[in-house]
Amino acid sequence: MRVYVPLTLPALAEAHRTGELGKGPFVAYAVTPALREWYLSEDIEELEYAALSRAALASLRLLAADADAVRRRVVVAVDVPDGAARVDPDRALEPAALGEVTVTAAVPLAEAASVHVDADDAEQDVAAAAGALEAADGGDDDAQFVVDGADDHELLWYASQEIPHLVGRA
Repeated sequence: MRVYVPLTLPALAEAHRTGELGKGPFVAYAVTPALREWYLSEDIEELEYAALSRAALASLRLLAADADAVRRRVVVAVDVPDGAARVDPDRALEPAALGEVTVTAAVPLAEAASVHVDADDAEQDVAAAAGALEAADGGDDDAQFVVDGADDHELLWYASQEIPHLVGRA
C-alpha cells in the first residue's frame, strides 16, 4: 500500500540522519475506502493525488506547530505492507480524517519512493497558510481562503536519492 507521510524539512533531516521515516505508530495518508467515496473517482492516480493533498495539509499543520521550520510542506511517498497501515474505523468518515491511516511498523527511509516538497517561491504563501490554520479551523472563511492559497503551489517531485540535497536546506 502506498502511503504519504507528512513531514517538515527538519523532520526529513532527522529521518535522513536516523535512516528511519518512523518507528510506528505514526499518521500517514492513503487511498482508503472513505477517500474513494468522498472523491468519487476510480482513477488511482487521481485518488493518490487526493491522498497526497491530504498529507500536504497535514504537513501544513506540522509547520503551524513548529515556528522554526522552513515554511515548505514535505510529503514522503512510501510503500508499506497492507497490514502495516490501518484505518481507524471510529474516524474513517470524519471529514478531517479522510485518507488518514496509522502506520504501525517501522519504515526505513530507504524504502521511500519519492519526496514531494514546496518550491522556494511557495514559502510566503505556506507561511501565511500555516498562520491562518487555527482561524480557518474555527470557521473563518477569509482564513480558509489563505489556507487554500497554499494549494496553488504544486509540490515538486524528488527522487529519494535527492534527500541529502533537500535536507541541506533544513
